[in-house]
Amino acid sequence: MHDTIFSLATARGRAGVAVVRVSGPSAWDGVSRLVGELPEPKRAALRVVRTSDGEPLDEALILTFEAGASFTGERVVEIQLHGSTAVIGAILHELSDCEGLRLAEPGEFTRQALDNGRLDLPQVEGLADLIDAETEAQRRQALMVMRGALSEKTKVWREKLLRAVALLEATIDFADEEVPVDVAPEVLELIETARIGMRTEVDGSGISTRIRDGFEVAIIGCPNVGKSTLLNALSKKDAAITSAIAGTTRDVIEVRMDLDGLPITLLDTAGLRTSNDEIEVLGVERAKVRATAADIRVFLLKVGQSYDDLGVDFIKGDVVAYGKADISSSDGLSVSGITGAGIEELLGRLAGELEIRAAGASSAVRERHRVALEQGLASLYKAEQHVCAGPEWSDLAAEEMRQALRSLDSMIGRVDVENVLDVIFSSFCIGK
Repeated sequence: MHDTIFSLATARGRAGVAVVRVSGPSAWDGVSRLVGELPEPKRAALRVVRTSDGEPLDEALILTFEAGASFTGERVVEIQLHGSTAVIGAILHELSDCEGLRLAEPGEFTRQALDNGRLDLPQVEGLADLIDAETEAQRRQALMVMRGALSEKTKVWREKLLRAVALLEATIDFADEEVPVDVAPEVLELIETARIGMRTEVDGSGISTRIRDGFEVAIIGCPNVGKSTLLNALSKKDAAITSAIAGTTRDVIEVRMDLDGLPITLLDTAGLRTSNDEIEVLGVERAKVRATAADIRVFLLKVGQSYDDLGVDFIKGDVVAYGKADISSSDGLSVSGITGAGIEELLGRLAGELEIRAAGASSAVRERHRVALEQGLASLYKAEQHVCAGPEWSDLAAEEMRQALRSLDSMIGRVDVENVLDVIFSSFCIGK
């Protein structure tokens, strides 16, 4: 049985309305000491919140939820009160004096939901990502995972593999007799169906991670071509120092921004040239490393210059632009961070390329998901080989499929996840 816990569920600080949540077996009894008779479950009623001495603290809207019908799966009371810091503090103090109630720890409400089967582990992670979402793409992806997209797919794969294991175990039972039916074709079909689905999720996991953490777009070019001015114009802030002196930027400058709902990190890099300045040489090397690792590179060139001159490979999806369009012009995309010329077209090209890539995202949004799926796929490959080798290998094939099932179970939180839980819940605020 869980403890009964309480906390402010809305952001701290002055507000029009604040919500205090109480969850656990003693939630109704504890709150009734402060407000008197509680409303019926899932109904709201206005009540005066009082101290143990009967002194009124505030007038609040009270909602109750029966066990099994709340977010946490426990009995829950939500107190919607005025968002004064004094009111909130007084009510939290009164709750702390109620026997059997204690202040919640970070993520403990969600932990109750996990323990009570209201959410599984990917849904918990989706909820954490939804709280942290800064862009529309992040919101959509987090909501999809929180609503069980990965969990539902995993359920289908598990059913396929459990069926395959059952067929193989039936074969093992006939080990000393003539097997009445050759189950290999159906087993291989079941493995293949699960394998294709799992592989699709793995293949899209890299893009999903980028949506969650942000795509990187590196602006590269020779010194004094306008990279820092362009970064400031794209991000609409003075993030980088600009100067007519070549080589001003020595380190990689990062700016996060929202591009048509997609999160991106713009990188302003040191000008690429040969130098005798030890610090500048380090900056150039760092610029090349970050540019190579970025999702997209914007090659900002001088008129008549080729991107081959920069010593960084051009990859499909990269953008070539010519800088300082306010003082020179060239065929192709010309941009100026001073006048804004070409900025919208450049942003449109970047957004279009990233939208194409984002379309390949999967429900596996974390590295933990990808690793579990890869381990499961490795086991399925071995199982497939054993099935093809003949009935005498059925026991090994069945064991490999059980290992694949264990990988899936660890991903959704059925087994072996205690070491993961502390990391996940530490990212939650106390009221969640």
